Amino acid sequence: MTNAPVESRLFDSALLGPLELPNRLVMAPMTRNRATADGVPLPLMATYYSQRASAGLIIAEASTPNAVGQTYPNITAIHNDAHVAGWRQVTGAVHAAGGRMFLQLQHGGRVGHPDNSGLTPVAPSPIPLPEPIHTAAGRRTAVVPREMTVEEIRSTVADFAAAASKAVDAGFAGVEVHAANGYLLHQFLAKGTNQRTDAYGGAVEHRIRFVVEVVQAVADAIGPDRVGVRLAPGLTVNGIEEGDTEDIYPALVAALNDIGPAYLHLVFADPDEPLFQDIRKAWPRTLIANPVLGWGSPLPADGGRHAAERLLAAGADLISLGRPFLANPDLVERLRTGAPINPVRDEGLMYTGGENGYTDYPRITATVAWPRAHADRL
Repeated sequence: MTNAPVESRLFDSALLGPLELPNRLVMAPMTRNRATADGVPLPLMATYYSQRASAGLIIAEASTPNAVGQTYPNITAIHNDAHVAGWRQVTGAVHAAGGRMFLQLQHGGRVGHPDNSGLTPVAPSPIPLPEPIHTAAGRRTAVVPREMTVEEIRSTVADFAAAASKAVDAGFAGVEVHAANGYLLHQFLAKGTNQRTDAYGGAVEHRIRFVVEVVQAVADAIGPDRVGVRLAPGLTVNGIEEGDTEDIYPALVAALNDIGPAYLHLVFADPDEPLFQDIRKAWPRTLIANPVLGWGSPLPADGGRHAAERLLAAGADLISLGRPFLANPDLVERLRTGAPINPVRDEGLMYTGGENGYTDYPRITATVAWPRAHADRL
């Protein structure tokens, strides 16, 4: 069922700081809602991630650094001993399968609800999410978040640093600070969600301050070579309106460069965009790029290989893929040999819990032709 091996730089080894990667394919962080209600990873997650251990690097799904940062039901967290113990089972299984893992740290900010966390969400300014949010009881109108005080900003910075240390204790090689996709750090960057008039709002150098302080604190806690940062220039998900994208990111990248994290991770990267090219030129260390594969449409038949190779040719060092890894536990081998790609079966199965649509995707040796009609829902 396979063809001759495909020649591609995707399968070359690479270094990420001191970490040796056997290939340049990264499993992107994807929320899957398979934790307990209070954020403890379940044993099924160890199976899921170890199935995908052939990735050069796995970036595990977004985990909250404190209780108020919780976004949706049954997402993972990393702020108490039970979380560490649960994640240790996952990292142990991945290491036993030969894999390497980072953990993404994400605070939802206004993307949260009292029905999920038991707390009123916090944000840079009291501006609610302009759309309903999913809770265990169904879709709910977003609440007005509470504007963070300077003391709360400082304590949140400390929470990120503590979470990073806990992640290393749990067996992760490092952490990725999530400053994208409309969550708290992105909310501070964007004019539409940050209308503060203090040292954390207004001019670009003030709006990037929170992100820079978080990354600095995390780097101080575990070392900069264990730290990555995820960015999404221009992305409007979760009601984000940056207002001055072309000014924010050069300033932010320059400030992050002074801290020296191991990598930047650009979401929905377009090699033809001038901003992508500018960031590549300005960033001296590893750049992970996530290609645009058309959310809301079926996976490409090549599993994203063509898009990945375009980004490598444009200067990216590593390529992150999300849905292709979700549906193909042996994605690296499928891409290397040109084997057929499993389509994603059903969007709803991403978040419903249990094995279905999670750990039951077949490997090459047991490839099943899932109905393509299901794939068009993603």
